Amino acid sequence: MKKPGIWTAFTLVILCFFLLFVVYPLFLIMYQSVVDPETHALTFDYFTKFFGRKFYWITLVNSFKVTVCATLVAAIIGLPMAYVLRSFKVPCSKYVNILIVISYLSPPFIGAYAWIQLLGRNGFITQIINSIFNVQFGGIYGFAGIVLVFSLQSFPLIYMYVSGALKNLDSSLNEAAESLGCNAFQRVTRIILPLVMPSLLAGSLLVFMRVFSDFGTPMLIGEGFKTFPVLIYTQFMGEVSTDDHFAASLCVIVVVITLFLFFLQRMMAKHYSYAMTALKPMQPVKAEGSQKFFVYLFVYGVAFIAMLPQLTVIFTSFLETVGGSVYTGNFSLMNYENTLFSKDNISIFNTYAFGLCAIGIVVVLGILISYLTARKPSLLTNILDTLTMFPYIIPGSVLGIALLSGFNSGILVLSGTALIIIISLTIRRMPYTIRSSTAIISQISPSVEEAAISLGASEFKSFRKVMVPMMLPGVLAGAIMSWITLISELSSSIILYTSSTSTLTVAIYAEVIRSNFGNAAAYSTILTLTSIISLLIFFRLTKNEDISV
Repeated sequence: MKKPGIWTAFTLVILCFFLLFVVYPLFLIMYQSVVDPETHALTFDYFTKFFGRKFYWITLVNSFKVTVCATLVAAIIGLPMAYVLRSFKVPCSKYVNILIVISYLSPPFIGAYAWIQLLGRNGFITQIINSIFNVQFGGIYGFAGIVLVFSLQSFPLIYMYVSGALKNLDSSLNEAAESLGCNAFQRVTRIILPLVMPSLLAGSLLVFMRVFSDFGTPMLIGEGFKTFPVLIYTQFMGEVSTDDHFAASLCVIVVVITLFLFFLQRMMAKHYSYAMTALKPMQPVKAEGSQKFFVYLFVYGVAFIAMLPQLTVIFTSFLETVGGSVYTGNFSLMNYENTLFSKDNISIFNTYAFGLCAIGIVVVLGILISYLTARKPSLLTNILDTLTMFPYIIPGSVLGIALLSGFNSGILVLSGTALIIIISLTIRRMPYTIRSSTAIISQISPSVEEAAISLGASEFKSFRKVMVPMMLPGVLAGAIMSWITLISELSSSIILYTSSTSTLTVAIYAEVIRSNFGNAAAYSTILTLTSIISLLIFFRLTKNEDISV
């Protein structure tokens, strides 16, 4: 019998890692949702409780309302934004693209906090509106505010997907349609829109899943408008009363929904997928006359509004406050003194320490997983490839609850430790690195490895000495994107953290809840600047001027 090779051993070890930290916790959540804690008998009472009371199931309806509206608005903004920037020469378009990407990479709840500063009951813009028009504007709170924040945070994802599709669009199709008498509107609706529809649908489904699973934004500005993720959080972490088994049933419901959306996306991608080779790529033209005015107004206006939350937190971070929430109008470094130089504050250190540890694991596992799935296809590697995507599509709060439930007792107790947060960050953000690594491997001919092996190198040595150096640029690019999203993670960290393992996102959320807006702004600025620097490094490594999917 042939002994298992080193690659089979790697596959089994990594598979065991995901079985332990993904499958087992999720299975435990499913078990808790259908078992009575006292009698240990099979029961569906928790699901009956949810669907039998309007107070509970209305939150699911609210989530779908918010998600559908936010996805539609994001598509309405992102689609024309991608088309205009690909079709017209816009000064500083490279920097506009960077600003759009930055607005996407910042956590949605920071956007919610910033809009509270602008359009809250005592927000800057609210005060101007009330004084000029002599009205009592109630603020951004509720359904409309949640949709606004999510739309502005999510449209860059639509933009990146559609922009990538437009980059591969052959302009000769447009020219042919024009020669047949089609006007600009007809060319867009009959030629361009159908061709980019697969990318638009893919981006929209990802927006849908992102918005559906987020709880930070509705928690901050929802007030009476509760969504499903907020219900999950309050049932598991509520101050008044908690019900772990009921929370587990809610987690099962959201997992079923997100898995359905994930497989729907894959099915639609296969159904609508086609190859486009741009023999004559779209070339941006110079806008003239009134067209120039509207193009510039749209592009710069959208970019400015998208970046307004980041600009707000940076500006307010230098404003002096009284009691944390009242701005005096004077500029000061007080907020940074309260955060950077606080003796008992370790959230900044934890963010970078946990992030670097997680990224180290992500890079190693990402290289191995991408190589195994691309070069050593088998049943085990196919299972591994699927398992690596589960934490990405499942809401972070669900993963946090699952990990806490799975490792709160027994032989392996990890709750309250830094390790459980590092594991959560690793498995949540690994797909970025795996995807970029796989893309690089597909561009490397297998003959390169074969040549090394023919010269006497072992299979593993060929991988280590030849493949890894060639993969490294793509791996590092994916790792940077993983890093940016990793340090911005809130949904799982808020479930898993303790006073000694708090991170920047948790600190920001806590300061906003306590109305210490000055400190929250300082923390948010540090996080934003870290993301910007990381993104600039990404552009430098990849030598790209834009990010498209």
